[in-house]
Amino acid sequence: MTTGLPSQTQVIELLSGEFARAGYEIEDVVIDSRTRPPRITVIADGDTALDLDTIADLSRSASTLLDDLDDASPRYILEVSSPGVERPLTSEKHFRRARGRKVALALSDGTEVAGRIGETRDGVTALVIRQGRDWAVREIALADVANAVVQVEFSPPAQAELELAQMAQAGRAAETEAET
Repeated sequence: MTTGLPSQTQVIELLSGEFARAGYEIEDVVIDSRTRPPRITVIADGDTALDLDTIADLSRSASTLLDDLDDASPRYILEVSSPGVERPLTSEKHFRRARGRKVALALSDGTEVAGRIGETRDGVTALVIRQGRDWAVREIALADVANAVVQVEFSPPAQAELELAQMAQAGRAAETEAET
């Protein structure tokens, strides 16, 4: 029996099943023992965005599981959170989960492009971009993306852009267009 905080590996092993049953996976666990009381932060993500009710449910079940781990564990603060918009998109699942969101991409050839993510599959993402006065779908291989981040939007997107993003599928012709 240990008397300290659980390790990152222990937390992941203990909570992964519970989070998976709820449709989420643990992206990271950060344990900060320098704070008083110590803080355990569990960062989770899934194909459905985390809402406050889900975070509360996951927090309750995680707290129960962690409390049962060891009666001699010190007090701690548990935080369950989503990765947030500042996390770079680094894998196909990140792009898939960001469908419908506006992103900024830096490509390996040095160019930059911004647009709204449509469907992502088989290593390709469909990006709805502005092309003159129209919207177009541009297919981008994820292997060509050097950096990608979700953009914070302060105004609603154009309806035509949203509709095209909902229809956009990787593998369709890059010249698909919709009028504004």
